[in-house]
Amino acid sequence: MPVLSLSRILAHWAAIQPDRVAVDHEGDQISWTELDRRTNRLARAYQALGVVENDFVTIALPNSIEFFEACFATWKLGATPQPVSARLPKYERDQIIELGKPSLVVGTAEGEYAPTPSLPAGYEADPALPDAPLPEITAASFKAMTSGGSTGRPKLIVSRQPAEWDTDLDFLEIRNQGSMLIPGPLYHNGPFMWAVIALFKGATVAVTTRFDAEKTLQLIERMKLETAYMVPTMMRRIWALPEDVRTGYDVSSLTALWHLAAPCPPWLKEAFIEWLGPEVIWELYGGTEGQGSTTIQGTEWLTHKGSVGRPVETCEMKIFGEDGAELPPGEVGEVFLRPLAGQGTSYYYLGAEAKEIEGGWESLGDMGWMDEDGYLYLSDRRSDMIVVGGANIYPAEVEAALDSWPGVRSSAVIGLPDEDMGARLHAIIDMPEGELDEPALIAHLRERLVTYKLPKSIEVVREPLRDDAGKTRRKALREARL
Repeated sequence: MPVLSLSRILAHWAAIQPDRVAVDHEGDQISWTELDRRTNRLARAYQALGVVENDFVTIALPNSIEFFEACFATWKLGATPQPVSARLPKYERDQIIELGKPSLVVGTAEGEYAPTPSLPAGYEADPALPDAPLPEITAASFKAMTSGGSTGRPKLIVSRQPAEWDTDLDFLEIRNQGSMLIPGPLYHNGPFMWAVIALFKGATVAVTTRFDAEKTLQLIERMKLETAYMVPTMMRRIWALPEDVRTGYDVSSLTALWHLAAPCPPWLKEAFIEWLGPEVIWELYGGTEGQGSTTIQGTEWLTHKGSVGRPVETCEMKIFGEDGAELPPGEVGEVFLRPLAGQGTSYYYLGAEAKEIEGGWESLGDMGWMDEDGYLYLSDRRSDMIVVGGANIYPAEVEAALDSWPGVRSSAVIGLPDEDMGARLHAIIDMPEGELDEPALIAHLRERLVTYKLPKSIEVVREPLRDDAGKTRRKALREARL
């Protein structure tokens, strides 16, 4: 198996397909040869600023060719990219930099983190620097991603996987020298992983600055893209396009559309299966920590509707009750996973402790159950649970019912204080246009939810509740309303 150091992987593909497009950012393109040479020069600029083996390099750049150049330049020095949002408030970025202690910050004003050097967005390495290959060197970790954490303070999730890749490994349905669509923010683990792994496999990556439903379809048609990464919010926005617009683009090149990062309403998944074919639709459930995951293809999902799939062969998964006992099939409890290689073999935290129980089992904070065939079904995030009059309510269930109402782009359900019941359900729904017929919506919800799960109040907003990665911050929404 050809396992290559990430310090060498661009050179490998540049030798095979020198003039082919490596990255397309909204029409701005770079070839494999050019990407290899530019990152050799950039790596030397980083080296002159003090970056050495196993350092972190914080990358605060928006989706762009420049983002990928920063990552590969980092890998070429045997260092670890540590991406953060380019729009992160300085307060939050400061905490991450304090935690990770990088030797370089890319994408912020010069001198902002002195004595740690920083380079602004748009930085160009001195053209006089050589673009010849650097010595081969492999970082102990190929990525360090950030997470908000349940405590409200950021943490770093540092991969234990070294910066190397087997270019022949079948992974994520990505064909070697194929093509990949990334419409999500690269500082999030999902878009980052799908994008860089596609590049490790010699595939062309088409990345957008922000998600736009129609432009995404245009891009698939223009570049004949084969694999796509999405979150359900993106799928919902594509589905909300007028039918003649949605079906007016040729998307027949798609062989795999992955969705992950948030629950996908069954009606939406069925719509995509009907549109693109069950063999094209794939779902993955897992965490940035990489202890394990489940995957499911649309063909399987049709016989296990609502499931997120079975555990992949590198991990095991169990459902445990409040008392720590394993639950039988069909019973809802907390989802725990464990890599077969052993607890702690896939990642380590900076700034947090893993939630684990005896035996090295870890939880991502999700509630769910497994059927007799070993398929996992999620109920909700444990941390989002709302207790109303002693009954446990999981917002995702109520949100799925709200999201199926015409005109609703997304929704968030939060618990607000209630003297009598302890909490009352408050629904925030994002309707970009039109007026809400509340009695009709309530009638619609009554068909889908038991009475105690019906929202006691409904608020309409016009701005998206989920970000481009499909995440919603219920805690922030709740605090704003308190």
